[in-house]
Amino acid sequence: MTKVDETIRSVLKTQGRLAVDPETLGEKDDLYMSGLSSHSSVNVMLSLENEFDVEFPVEMLTKATFQSISSVRAALEKLGVQDSA
Repeated sequence: MTKVDETIRSVLKTQGRLAVDPETLGEKDDLYMSGLSSHSSVNVMLSLENEFDVEFPVEMLTKATFQSISSVRAALEKLGVQDSA
């Protein structure tokens, strides 16, 4: 697992209020089906912005951006976050 993935899962654990442990989720599992609410997704976004020193532009503030761990990672990569093992 990469540092970016670890950070995403850590943020989901503390801010996502999921019904399951994020460590048990697959990359493409639907976070909303796992209990992520609109309110929690905002908290996740803010925490990710702090962790990676980025800002999600308005056009990325969609349900699809926060649909899965892989979609969050893809959004972060578009913002210039480099993945490392």
